Amino acid sequence: MSNVSKEQVLKRLESVSHPAIGGNIVEKGLVSDVFVADGKVYFSITVAAEMAQKLEPLRQAAEQSVKTMDGVKSAMVALTAEKKPGSAPQPASAPPPAAAQAQPPQKAGVPGVGAIIAVASGKGGVGKSTTSVNLALGLQATGLKVGLLDADIYGPSIPRLLKVGGQPEQTGERLLKPKEAYGLKVMSMGFLVAEETPMIWRGPMVVSALTQMLREVAWGELDVIVVDMPPGTGDAQLTMAQKVPLAGAVIVSTPQDLALIDARKGLNMFKKVDVPLLGLIENMSYFQCPSCGTRSDIFGHGGARDEAARIGVPFLGEVPLHMSIREQSDAGKPVVVSEPDGPHAKIYVEIASKIHTVLSSAGSGEDTAQPRIVFE
Repeated sequence: MSNVSKEQVLKRLESVSHPAIGGNIVEKGLVSDVFVADGKVYFSITVAAEMAQKLEPLRQAAEQSVKTMDGVKSAMVALTAEKKPGSAPQPASAPPPAAAQAQPPQKAGVPGVGAIIAVASGKGGVGKSTTSVNLALGLQATGLKVGLLDADIYGPSIPRLLKVGGQPEQTGERLLKPKEAYGLKVMSMGFLVAEETPMIWRGPMVVSALTQMLREVAWGELDVIVVDMPPGTGDAQLTMAQKVPLAGAVIVSTPQDLALIDARKGLNMFKKVDVPLLGLIENMSYFQCPSCGTRSDIFGHGGARDEAARIGVPFLGEVPLHMSIREQSDAGKPVVVSEPDGPHAKIYVEIASKIHTVLSSAGSGEDTAQPRIVFE
């Protein structure tokens, strides 16, 4: 199979046009973010916001046109709607009824999936991905069928943490088959492009990729999908929070003040978009010397617990900074499965059990008896 180039893609797209734009999408300068890797093509088409819905057939035509090229395995196209600088929203002719204002927009779920939870952090380097993997395995240990979505488009690390790779196959319905590792069903951008390939994308392409990895994957029947979110509070987080019916979010932080400042931003973002907060985890909570047994609070200790108590969010537990967790993660053998009877696996399973209890209570309509979340 021959390799396809960016120039070849643009040449093919010169055949795609629409009466509303008065020419083809290339000559009108609407195509951007063209990215080609391993026979997969990604790009966006930028149109005026008021034309977005009308031009959805244009997006579909562009995607289909590129898919038929020799050397192309798949194509993903985002329709980017942008408002003109300085444009102001048009006033409505009449305000909607109060009842309509109170109704939040419905978020489409994923067929066959009982619940979706996000594992997030305000900043990178706090061990969020390692936590996500072990929490997913911990939930599985409680008897649930679990999927794991690596939503960190720019730095996917789940394939390495689970030692799983290769390109996913397609089903007859043109859905991607998730990979499997230790009983988990897994999807990641790391399966679609080479590990060293940089994803130089703007927000709309990230949003489109996330949507496809969640909704165009044959997840099957699952009790829960754990989403390993990228750090921060950007497009990926807002997309998941606003478009996906998240059952809740878990925030991972280290104990020191700088990490907690960023963790508060994540907490407030989920609060603003009405996503329930399942609780905080204090990762790298302390270090216990394996030789002498001396405990050292390298990053301080108890900061996340205190923060959880201050704002009324459940505190889920402390995970220590330990060589075993790091070594097993680097080897693609998370401690929950490589050392299931060890103390660190026990911590992750206990945290997962707390989350399972909350999800079960929410699904049955019972009062979860969790503290009321109050933000100051």
